[in-house]
Amino acid sequence: MKPFDAPQAALGKVDTDRVANLIAAVSDIALILDQQGMIRDVALGNDELSAQVSDDWVGRSWSDTVTAESRGRVENLITDALKDTGAPIWQQIAHISRSGGEVPVRYCATRLGSHNHLIAVGRDLQGFAALQQRLVDAQQSLERDYWRLRQLETRYRLLFRSSSDAILVMDPTTGKVVEANPAASQLLAAEPKRLVGRHFPEGFDEAGTRAVESLIAGVRAAGRASDISARLRNGIEVSVSAALIRQENTALVLLRLAQTAGGSSEDTIEASEPRSRLAKIMERAPDGIVVTAQDGRILNANTAFLDLTQVNSEDQVRGESLDRWLGRPGVDLNVLLANLRQHGAVRLFATTIRSDFGASSEVEISAVAIQNGDQPSFGFIIRNVDRRVSAATGNEQALPRSVEHLTELVGRVPLKEVVRESSDMIERLCIEAALELTGDNRASAAELLGLSRQSLYVKLRRFGLSDAVGDSSGDQPPRDP
Repeated sequence: MKPFDAPQAALGKVDTDRVANLIAAVSDIALILDQQGMIRDVALGNDELSAQVSDDWVGRSWSDTVTAESRGRVENLITDALKDTGAPIWQQIAHISRSGGEVPVRYCATRLGSHNHLIAVGRDLQGFAALQQRLVDAQQSLERDYWRLRQLETRYRLLFRSSSDAILVMDPTTGKVVEANPAASQLLAAEPKRLVGRHFPEGFDEAGTRAVESLIAGVRAAGRASDISARLRNGIEVSVSAALIRQENTALVLLRLAQTAGGSSEDTIEASEPRSRLAKIMERAPDGIVVTAQDGRILNANTAFLDLTQVNSEDQVRGESLDRWLGRPGVDLNVLLANLRQHGAVRLFATTIRSDFGASSEVEISAVAIQNGDQPSFGFIIRNVDRRVSAATGNEQALPRSVEHLTELVGRVPLKEVVRESSDMIERLCIEAALELTGDNRASAAELLGLSRQSLYVKLRRFGLSDAVGDSSGDQPPRDP
Protein backbone atom coordinates (compact mmCIF):
# COMPACT_ATOMS: atom_id res chain seq x y z
CA MET A 1 0.00 0.00 0.00
CA LYS A 2 1.30 3.49 -0.92
CA PRO A 3 -0.46 6.49 0.72
CA PHE A 4 -0.61 10.05 -0.70
CA ASP A 5 2.64 12.02 -0.27
CA ALA A 6 0.94 15.35 0.58
CA PRO A 7 -2.79 14.79 1.15
CA GLN A 8 -3.37 18.11 2.95
CA ALA A 9 -1.84 20.16 0.15
CA ALA A 10 -3.67 18.20 -2.51
CA LEU A 11 -7.09 17.84 -0.89
CA GLY A 12 -7.29 20.85 1.45
CA LYS A 13 -10.53 21.13 3.34
CA VAL A 14 -12.79 18.42 1.98
CA ASP A 15 -16.56 18.72 2.18
CA THR A 16 -17.98 16.21 4.74
CA ASP A 17 -21.01 15.26 2.64
CA ARG A 18 -18.85 14.58 -0.40
CA VAL A 19 -16.46 12.43 1.62
CA ALA A 20 -19.38 10.48 3.07
CA ASN A 21 -20.86 9.89 -0.39
CA LEU A 22 -17.46 8.80 -1.71
CA ILE A 23 -16.93 6.29 1.14
CA ALA A 24 -20.44 4.83 0.66
CA ALA A 25 -19.87 4.54 -3.11
CA VAL A 26 -16.46 2.79 -3.02
CA SER A 27 -17.26 0.38 -0.16
CA ASP A 28 -19.86 -2.36 0.16
CA ILE A 29 -20.43 -1.50 3.81
CA ALA A 30 -19.13 1.38 5.99
CA LEU A 31 -19.55 1.80 9.75
CA ILE A 32 -19.07 4.96 11.87
CA LEU A 33 -17.95 3.87 15.38
CA ASP A 34 -17.10 5.55 18.65
CA GLN A 35 -13.99 4.62 20.63
CA GLN A 36 -15.89 1.91 22.53
CA GLY A 37 -16.88 0.19 19.28
CA MET A 38 -20.54 1.26 19.30
CA ILE A 39 -22.07 1.71 15.82
CA ARG A 40 -23.23 5.33 15.23
CA ASP A 41 -24.09 5.13 11.52
CA VAL A 42 -24.17 2.56 8.69
CA ALA A 43 -23.81 2.92 4.90
CA LEU A 44 -24.52 0.01 2.51
CA GLY A 45 -23.35 -0.08 -1.08
CA ASN A 46 -25.84 -2.55 -2.66
CA ASP A 47 -29.44 -3.72 -2.24
CA GLU A 48 -28.49 -7.37 -1.83
CA LEU A 49 -26.43 -6.58 1.25
CA SER A 50 -29.19 -4.31 2.57
CA ALA A 51 -31.63 -7.24 2.47
CA GLN A 52 -29.29 -9.36 4.60
CA VAL A 53 -28.19 -6.79 7.17
CA SER A 54 -30.48 -6.09 10.12
CA ASP A 55 -31.96 -2.59 10.56
CA ASP A 56 -31.08 -2.31 14.28
CA TRP A 57 -27.30 -2.04 14.06
CA VAL A 58 -27.17 1.64 15.01
CA GLY A 59 -26.64 1.88 18.77
CA ARG A 60 -25.35 -1.68 19.11
CA SER A 61 -21.80 -2.84 19.68
CA TRP A 62 -19.97 -3.91 16.52
CA SER A 63 -19.04 -7.19 18.28
CA ASP A 64 -22.72 -8.05 18.78
CA THR A 65 -23.35 -8.11 15.01
CA VAL A 66 -20.69 -10.73 14.20
CA THR A 67 -20.14 -14.41 14.98
CA ALA A 68 -18.28 -15.53 18.11
CA GLU A 69 -15.20 -16.42 16.05
CA SER A 70 -14.99 -12.86 14.63
CA ARG A 71 -15.21 -10.88 17.89
CA GLY A 72 -11.48 -11.06 18.56
CA ARG A 73 -10.79 -9.66 15.07
CA VAL A 74 -13.20 -6.78 15.71
CA GLU A 75 -11.28 -5.88 18.89
CA ASN A 76 -7.99 -6.00 16.93
CA LEU A 77 -9.36 -3.62 14.30
CA ILE A 78 -10.59 -1.10 16.90
CA THR A 79 -7.31 -1.26 18.87
CA ASP A 80 -5.21 -0.74 15.74
CA ALA A 81 -7.38 2.20 14.62
CA LEU A 82 -7.07 3.92 18.01
CA LYS A 83 -3.27 3.53 17.98
CA ASP A 84 -3.22 5.15 14.51
CA THR A 85 -0.03 3.29 13.51
CA GLY A 86 -0.26 4.23 9.82
CA ALA A 87 -1.44 1.74 7.21
CA PRO A 88 -4.61 0.04 8.50
CA ILE A 89 -4.80 -3.76 8.75
CA TRP A 90 -7.45 -5.87 7.01
CA GLN A 91 -9.46 -8.56 8.79
CA GLN A 92 -12.15 -10.94 7.48
CA ILE A 93 -15.24 -10.84 9.69
CA ALA A 94 -18.48 -12.82 9.46
CA HIS A 95 -21.69 -10.92 10.21
CA ILE A 96 -24.93 -12.66 11.24
CA SER A 97 -27.60 -12.10 8.59
CA ARG A 98 -31.34 -11.79 9.13
CA SER A 99 -31.84 -15.45 8.16
CA GLY A 100 -29.23 -16.62 10.67
CA GLY A 101 -26.53 -17.29 8.08
CA GLU A 102 -23.08 -15.75 7.77
CA VAL A 103 -22.11 -12.77 5.59
CA PRO A 104 -18.29 -12.62 5.11
CA VAL A 105 -16.89 -9.06 4.92
CA ARG A 106 -13.25 -7.88 4.77
CA TYR A 107 -12.76 -4.74 6.93
CA CYS A 108 -10.15 -2.12 7.69
CA ALA A 109 -10.64 0.66 10.29
CA THR A 110 -9.05 4.07 10.91
CA ARG A 111 -9.55 7.22 12.99
CA LEU A 112 -11.57 10.11 11.50
CA GLY A 113 -9.16 13.05 11.65
CA SER A 114 -9.35 15.05 14.89
CA HIS A 115 -12.69 13.51 15.86
CA ASN A 116 -13.03 10.70 18.37
CA HIS A 117 -14.96 8.56 15.91
CA LEU A 118 -13.64 5.64 13.85
CA ILE A 119 -14.66 4.47 10.40
CA ALA A 120 -14.64 0.83 9.29
CA VAL A 121 -14.78 0.17 5.54
CA GLY A 122 -15.76 -3.32 4.36
CA ARG A 123 -15.79 -5.32 1.12
CA ASP A 124 -18.47 -8.01 0.63
CA LEU A 125 -16.83 -11.42 0.09
CA GLN A 126 -19.99 -13.44 -0.70
CA GLY A 127 -19.28 -13.50 -4.43
CA PHE A 128 -15.68 -14.48 -3.79
CA ALA A 129 -16.80 -17.23 -1.39
CA ALA A 130 -19.23 -18.57 -4.00
CA LEU A 131 -16.44 -18.67 -6.59
CA GLN A 132 -14.21 -20.49 -4.12
CA GLN A 133 -16.92 -23.08 -3.47
CA ARG A 134 -17.43 -23.60 -7.20
CA LEU A 135 -13.69 -24.07 -7.60
CA VAL A 136 -13.63 -26.64 -4.80
CA ASP A 137 -16.59 -28.49 -6.35
CA ALA A 138 -14.88 -28.48 -9.77
CA GLN A 139 -11.64 -29.79 -8.26
CA GLN A 140 -13.49 -32.57 -6.44
CA SER A 141 -15.30 -33.52 -9.64
CA LEU A 142 -12.00 -33.63 -11.53
CA GLU A 143 -10.48 -35.79 -8.77
CA ARG A 144 -13.38 -38.24 -9.01
CA ASP A 145 -13.06 -38.41 -12.81
CA TYR A 146 -9.29 -38.87 -12.52
CA TRP A 147 -9.58 -41.78 -10.09
CA ARG A 148 -12.36 -43.35 -12.14
CA LEU A 149 -10.12 -43.26 -15.22
CA ARG A 150 -7.23 -44.66 -13.20
CA GLN A 151 -9.40 -47.55 -12.05
CA LEU A 152 -10.58 -48.22 -15.59
CA GLU A 153 -6.99 -48.17 -16.83
CA THR A 154 -5.96 -50.58 -14.06
CA ARG A 155 -8.73 -52.99 -15.02
CA TYR A 156 -7.79 -52.74 -18.68
CA ARG A 157 -4.12 -53.42 -17.92
CA LEU A 158 -5.00 -56.35 -15.71
CA LEU A 159 -7.29 -57.95 -18.28
CA PHE A 160 -4.88 -57.18 -21.11
CA ARG A 161 -1.92 -58.84 -19.40
CA SER A 162 -3.89 -61.77 -17.98
CA SER A 163 -5.46 -62.82 -21.28
CA SER A 164 -4.27 -66.20 -22.54
CA ASP A 165 -4.82 -65.11 -26.16
CA ALA A 166 -2.17 -63.06 -27.90
CA ILE A 167 -3.46 -59.47 -28.21
CA LEU A 168 -1.79 -56.63 -30.11
CA VAL A 169 -2.82 -53.02 -30.69
CA MET A 170 -1.53 -51.68 -34.01
CA ASP A 171 -1.52 -48.26 -35.64
CA PRO A 172 -2.81 -48.92 -39.19
CA THR A 173 -1.33 -45.66 -40.48
CA THR A 174 2.28 -46.54 -39.64
CA GLY A 175 1.81 -50.31 -39.47
CA LYS A 176 3.63 -50.45 -36.11
CA VAL A 177 2.66 -52.28 -32.93
CA VAL A 178 1.53 -49.89 -30.17
CA GLU A 179 0.94 -52.44 -27.39
CA ALA A 180 1.36 -56.19 -26.98
CA ASN A 181 0.54 -58.46 -24.06
CA PRO A 182 2.88 -61.18 -22.72
CA ALA A 183 0.95 -63.93 -24.55
CA ALA A 184 1.64 -62.19 -27.88
CA SER A 185 5.37 -61.91 -27.22
CA GLN A 186 5.47 -65.58 -26.23
CA LEU A 187 3.57 -66.71 -29.33
CA LEU A 188 5.64 -64.58 -31.72
CA ALA A 189 8.90 -65.44 -29.89
CA ALA A 190 9.79 -61.82 -29.21
CA GLU A 191 10.26 -59.77 -26.05
CA PRO A 192 7.43 -57.27 -25.37
CA LYS A 193 9.77 -54.26 -25.52
CA ARG A 194 11.19 -55.40 -28.85
CA LEU A 195 7.74 -56.19 -30.26
CA VAL A 196 6.31 -52.71 -29.53
CA GLY A 197 7.30 -50.24 -32.24
CA ARG A 198 8.01 -52.90 -34.89
CA HIS A 199 6.06 -53.36 -38.11
CA PHE A 200 3.31 -55.95 -38.19
CA PRO A 201 2.65 -58.60 -39.42
CA GLU A 202 5.85 -60.40 -38.61
CA GLY A 203 6.57 -63.98 -37.61
CA PHE A 204 4.15 -65.41 -40.22
CA ASP A 205 4.98 -67.36 -43.32
CA GLU A 206 4.45 -65.75 -46.73
CA ALA A 207 0.82 -66.84 -47.14
CA GLY A 208 0.01 -65.93 -43.52
CA THR A 209 1.54 -62.45 -43.95
CA ARG A 210 -0.63 -61.74 -47.00
CA ALA A 211 -3.74 -62.99 -45.19
CA VAL A 212 -3.11 -60.78 -42.13
CA GLU A 213 -2.41 -57.73 -44.32
CA SER A 214 -5.68 -58.34 -46.17
CA LEU A 215 -7.51 -58.67 -42.83
CA ILE A 216 -6.11 -55.35 -41.56
CA ALA A 217 -7.00 -53.58 -44.82
CA GLY A 218 -10.56 -54.92 -44.61
CA VAL A 219 -10.96 -53.72 -41.04
CA ARG A 220 -9.70 -50.24 -41.95
CA ALA A 221 -12.19 -50.03 -44.83
CA ALA A 222 -15.31 -51.63 -43.31
CA GLY A 223 -14.67 -51.46 -39.56
CA ARG A 224 -14.83 -55.25 -39.13
CA ALA A 225 -13.80 -58.43 -40.94
CA SER A 226 -14.21 -62.19 -40.60
CA ASP A 227 -11.63 -64.24 -38.71
CA ILE A 228 -8.84 -65.85 -40.71
CA SER A 229 -6.39 -68.69 -40.18
CA ALA A 230 -2.67 -68.12 -40.67
CA ARG A 231 0.50 -70.06 -40.04
CA LEU A 232 3.56 -68.82 -38.18
CA ARG A 233 7.10 -69.54 -39.36
CA ASN A 234 7.49 -72.14 -36.61
CA GLY A 235 4.50 -74.04 -38.04
CA ILE A 236 1.89 -73.08 -35.41
CA GLU A 237 -1.60 -72.49 -36.83
CA VAL A 238 -3.40 -69.46 -35.34
CA SER A 239 -6.79 -67.86 -35.73
CA VAL A 240 -6.54 -64.08 -36.25
CA SER A 241 -9.43 -61.68 -35.57
CA ALA A 242 -9.35 -57.88 -35.82
CA ALA A 243 -11.50 -54.97 -34.67
CA LEU A 244 -11.24 -51.22 -35.24
CA ILE A 245 -10.92 -48.98 -32.15
CA ARG A 246 -11.62 -45.27 -32.54
CA GLN A 247 -9.86 -43.00 -30.05
CA GLU A 248 -10.55 -39.27 -30.48
CA ASN A 249 -9.38 -38.48 -34.02
CA THR A 250 -7.28 -41.61 -34.49
CA ALA A 251 -8.09 -45.25 -35.22
CA LEU A 252 -6.26 -48.33 -33.93
CA VAL A 253 -6.61 -52.00 -34.85
CA LEU A 254 -7.01 -54.60 -32.10
CA LEU A 255 -5.66 -58.01 -33.18
CA ARG A 256 -6.29 -61.30 -31.35
CA LEU A 257 -4.22 -64.39 -32.17
CA ALA A 258 -5.52 -67.68 -30.79
CA GLN A 259 -3.60 -70.92 -31.25
CA THR A 260 -5.73 -73.51 -33.04
CA ALA A 261 -3.29 -76.36 -33.76
CA GLY A 262 0.27 -77.47 -33.20
CA GLY A 263 0.43 -76.47 -29.53
CA SER A 264 2.18 -78.75 -27.07
CA SER A 265 0.74 -79.88 -23.76
CA GLU A 266 3.26 -77.64 -21.99
CA ASP A 267 1.99 -74.63 -23.96
CA THR A 268 -1.58 -75.59 -23.08
CA ILE A 269 -0.77 -75.72 -19.36
CA GLU A 270 0.99 -72.34 -19.50
CA ALA A 271 -1.93 -70.81 -21.39
CA SER A 272 -4.53 -72.23 -19.01
CA GLU A 273 -3.00 -70.48 -15.98
CA PRO A 274 -3.70 -66.89 -17.17
CA ARG A 275 -7.18 -67.98 -18.31
CA SER A 276 -7.86 -69.36 -14.84
CA ARG A 277 -6.66 -66.13 -13.21
CA LEU A 278 -8.88 -64.08 -15.52
CA ALA A 279 -11.89 -66.25 -14.69
CA LYS A 280 -11.27 -65.76 -10.95
CA ILE A 281 -10.97 -61.99 -11.39
CA MET A 282 -14.28 -61.79 -13.27
CA GLU A 283 -16.00 -64.04 -10.74
CA ARG A 284 -14.86 -61.97 -7.74
CA ALA A 285 -15.22 -58.52 -9.34
CA PRO A 286 -17.34 -56.05 -7.29
CA ASP A 287 -19.28 -55.07 -10.43
CA GLY A 288 -21.78 -57.41 -12.04
CA ILE A 289 -20.41 -59.12 -15.18
CA VAL A 290 -22.76 -60.92 -17.58
CA VAL A 291 -22.07 -62.66 -20.90
CA THR A 292 -25.08 -63.11 -23.18
CA ALA A 293 -25.82 -64.57 -26.57
CA GLN A 294 -26.77 -62.30 -29.45
CA ASP A 295 -30.46 -62.44 -28.44
CA GLY A 296 -29.71 -61.28 -24.87
CA ARG A 297 -30.01 -64.66 -23.15
CA ILE A 298 -27.51 -65.10 -20.32
CA LEU A 299 -24.61 -67.52 -20.83
CA ASN A 300 -22.54 -66.66 -17.73
CA ALA A 301 -22.89 -64.31 -14.75
CA ASN A 302 -20.64 -63.58 -11.77
CA THR A 303 -21.51 -63.41 -8.08
CA ALA A 304 -21.95 -59.60 -8.03
CA PHE A 305 -24.74 -59.86 -10.62
CA LEU A 306 -26.43 -62.62 -8.61
CA ASP A 307 -26.31 -60.31 -5.55
CA LEU A 308 -27.94 -57.48 -7.52
CA THR A 309 -30.76 -59.71 -8.72
CA GLN A 310 -30.98 -61.59 -5.40
CA VAL A 311 -30.66 -64.95 -7.13
CA ASN A 312 -29.06 -67.90 -5.34
CA SER A 313 -27.11 -69.58 -8.16
CA GLU A 314 -25.90 -69.02 -11.69
CA ASP A 315 -28.05 -71.91 -12.94
CA GLN A 316 -31.17 -69.85 -12.16
CA VAL A 317 -30.16 -67.03 -14.52
CA ARG A 318 -28.47 -69.07 -17.26
CA GLY A 319 -30.71 -69.19 -20.33
CA GLU A 320 -32.91 -66.34 -19.06
CA SER A 321 -33.09 -63.02 -20.92
CA LEU A 322 -31.23 -60.12 -19.29
CA ASP A 323 -34.35 -58.07 -20.03
CA ARG A 324 -36.06 -59.84 -17.11
CA TRP A 325 -34.10 -57.75 -14.56
CA LEU A 326 -33.60 -54.45 -16.41
CA GLY A 327 -35.60 -51.37 -15.41
CA ARG A 328 -37.78 -51.04 -18.53
CA PRO A 329 -38.69 -54.47 -19.96
CA GLY A 330 -38.59 -54.55 -23.73
CA VAL A 331 -36.81 -51.18 -23.99
CA ASP A 332 -33.39 -51.10 -22.25
CA LEU A 333 -32.10 -54.41 -23.63
CA ASN A 334 -33.23 -53.57 -27.17
CA VAL A 335 -31.40 -50.23 -27.00
CA LEU A 336 -28.24 -51.89 -25.68
CA LEU A 337 -28.24 -54.67 -28.29
CA ALA A 338 -28.91 -52.25 -31.16
CA ASN A 339 -25.96 -50.06 -30.14
CA LEU A 340 -23.69 -53.07 -29.65
CA ARG A 341 -24.49 -54.39 -33.12
CA GLN A 342 -23.92 -50.95 -34.67
CA HIS A 343 -20.96 -49.59 -32.67
CA GLY A 344 -19.51 -52.60 -30.88
CA ALA A 345 -19.49 -50.93 -27.44
CA VAL A 346 -21.73 -49.02 -25.03
CA ARG A 347 -20.53 -46.88 -22.13
CA LEU A 348 -22.28 -45.65 -18.96
CA PHE A 349 -25.86 -46.60 -19.93
CA ALA A 350 -28.02 -45.51 -16.96
CA THR A 351 -30.90 -47.77 -15.92
CA THR A 352 -32.09 -49.84 -12.95
CA ILE A 353 -31.84 -53.50 -11.94
CA ARG A 354 -34.90 -55.11 -10.36
CA SER A 355 -34.39 -58.12 -8.13
CA ASP A 356 -36.73 -61.09 -7.94
CA PHE A 357 -37.97 -59.74 -4.60
CA GLY A 358 -38.89 -56.26 -5.83
CA ALA A 359 -35.77 -54.35 -4.76
CA SER A 360 -34.47 -51.79 -7.28
CA SER A 361 -30.92 -50.44 -7.71
CA GLU A 362 -29.60 -47.59 -9.87
CA VAL A 363 -26.89 -48.96 -12.18
CA GLU A 364 -24.58 -47.95 -15.04
CA ILE A 365 -23.95 -50.50 -17.78
CA SER A 366 -20.94 -50.70 -20.07
CA ALA A 367 -21.01 -53.40 -22.72
CA VAL A 368 -18.91 -54.76 -25.58
CA ALA A 369 -19.60 -57.03 -28.54
CA ILE A 370 -17.30 -60.04 -28.94
CA GLN A 371 -17.00 -61.43 -32.46
CA ASN A 372 -16.54 -65.18 -32.25
CA GLY A 373 -17.03 -66.43 -35.77
CA ASP A 374 -20.65 -66.30 -36.93
CA GLN A 375 -22.03 -66.36 -33.36
CA PRO A 376 -21.22 -63.06 -31.60
CA SER A 377 -21.71 -62.66 -27.86
CA PHE A 378 -22.05 -59.63 -25.66
CA GLY A 379 -20.36 -58.78 -22.36
CA PHE A 380 -22.01 -56.46 -19.84
CA ILE A 381 -20.37 -54.76 -16.83
CA ILE A 382 -23.07 -53.56 -14.42
CA ARG A 383 -22.09 -51.10 -11.68
CA ASN A 384 -24.33 -50.20 -8.73
CA VAL A 385 -24.37 -46.38 -8.34
CA ASP A 386 -26.95 -46.08 -5.52
CA ARG A 387 -24.34 -44.73 -3.09
CA ARG A 388 -22.48 -42.51 -5.55
CA VAL A 389 -21.76 -39.01 -4.18
CA SER A 390 -23.35 -36.35 -6.37
CA ALA A 391 -21.26 -33.40 -7.59
CA ALA A 392 -24.29 -31.14 -7.46
CA THR A 393 -24.37 -28.16 -5.13
CA GLY A 394 -26.24 -28.26 -1.87
CA ASN A 395 -28.92 -25.70 -2.80
CA GLU A 396 -31.81 -28.05 -3.54
CA GLN A 397 -34.37 -25.24 -3.68
CA ALA A 398 -32.89 -23.63 -6.78
CA LEU A 399 -34.76 -24.09 -10.06
CA PRO A 400 -31.76 -25.34 -12.15
CA ARG A 401 -31.18 -28.14 -9.61
CA SER A 402 -34.85 -29.17 -9.83
CA VAL A 403 -34.76 -29.21 -13.63
CA GLU A 404 -31.57 -31.26 -13.54
CA HIS A 405 -33.31 -33.71 -11.20
CA LEU A 406 -36.20 -34.04 -13.68
CA THR A 407 -33.88 -34.68 -16.64
CA GLU A 408 -32.19 -37.44 -14.67
CA LEU A 409 -35.57 -39.19 -14.42
CA VAL A 410 -35.97 -39.41 -18.21
CA GLY A 411 -35.45 -42.99 -19.27
CA ARG A 412 -35.81 -44.30 -15.72
CA VAL A 413 -39.49 -43.65 -15.00
CA PRO A 414 -42.51 -43.32 -17.34
CA LEU A 415 -43.23 -39.96 -18.97
CA LYS A 416 -46.49 -39.65 -17.01
CA GLU A 417 -44.56 -39.65 -13.71
CA VAL A 418 -42.00 -37.13 -15.03
CA VAL A 419 -44.82 -34.76 -16.08
CA ARG A 420 -46.54 -35.15 -12.70
CA GLU A 421 -43.32 -34.45 -10.81
CA SER A 422 -42.59 -31.39 -12.97
CA SER A 423 -46.11 -30.06 -12.25
CA ASP A 424 -45.59 -30.57 -8.51
CA MET A 425 -42.21 -28.82 -8.71
CA ILE A 426 -43.64 -25.77 -10.53
CA GLU A 427 -46.62 -25.60 -8.14
CA ARG A 428 -44.36 -25.70 -5.08
CA LEU A 429 -42.01 -23.04 -6.49
CA CYS A 430 -44.97 -20.74 -7.23
CA ILE A 431 -46.33 -21.15 -3.70
CA GLU A 432 -42.89 -20.47 -2.17
CA ALA A 433 -42.49 -17.38 -4.38
CA ALA A 434 -45.94 -16.07 -3.38
CA LEU A 435 -45.17 -16.58 0.32
CA GLU A 436 -41.85 -14.80 -0.08
CA LEU A 437 -43.44 -11.86 -1.94
CA THR A 438 -46.16 -11.46 0.72
CA GLY A 439 -43.84 -11.85 3.70
CA ASP A 440 -45.29 -15.28 4.56
CA ASN A 441 -48.84 -13.90 4.74
CA ARG A 442 -50.93 -16.86 3.64
CA ALA A 443 -54.12 -14.93 3.06
CA SER A 444 -52.35 -12.53 0.68
CA ALA A 445 -50.47 -15.42 -0.94
CA ALA A 446 -53.74 -17.26 -1.67
CA GLU A 447 -55.18 -14.11 -3.27
CA LEU A 448 -52.00 -13.61 -5.30
CA LEU A 449 -52.16 -17.22 -6.59
CA GLY A 450 -55.88 -17.07 -7.33
CA LEU A 451 -56.64 -19.83 -4.80
CA SER A 452 -58.99 -20.09 -1.89
CA ARG A 453 -57.29 -20.07 1.51
CA GLN A 454 -58.48 -23.61 2.18
CA SER A 455 -56.91 -24.83 -1.10
CA LEU A 456 -53.64 -23.10 -0.21
CA TYR A 457 -53.54 -24.78 3.23
CA VAL A 458 -54.15 -28.18 1.61
CA LYS A 459 -51.26 -27.61 -0.80
CA LEU A 460 -48.98 -26.37 2.02
CA ARG A 461 -49.59 -29.59 3.94
CA ARG A 462 -49.08 -31.63 0.77
CA PHE A 463 -45.67 -30.12 0.08
CA GLY A 464 -44.61 -30.11 3.73
CA LEU A 465 -44.55 -26.29 3.92
CA SER A 466 -47.14 -25.82 6.66
CA ASP A 467 -44.49 -25.96 9.42
CA ALA A 468 -41.72 -24.28 7.40
CA VAL A 469 -43.50 -20.91 7.03
CA GLY A 470 -45.55 -18.77 9.39
CA ASP A 471 -48.70 -16.74 8.86
CA SER A 472 -48.08 -13.10 9.66
CA SER A 473 -51.80 -12.32 9.35
CA GLY A 474 -52.42 -14.11 12.64
CA ASP A 475 -55.33 -16.25 11.41
CA GLN A 476 -55.46 -20.00 11.88
CA PRO A 477 -55.90 -22.54 9.08
CA PRO A 478 -59.38 -24.06 8.76
CA ARG A 479 -59.85 -27.34 10.54
CA ASP A 480 -60.28 -30.48 8.47
CA PRO A 481 -63.77 -31.94 8.72
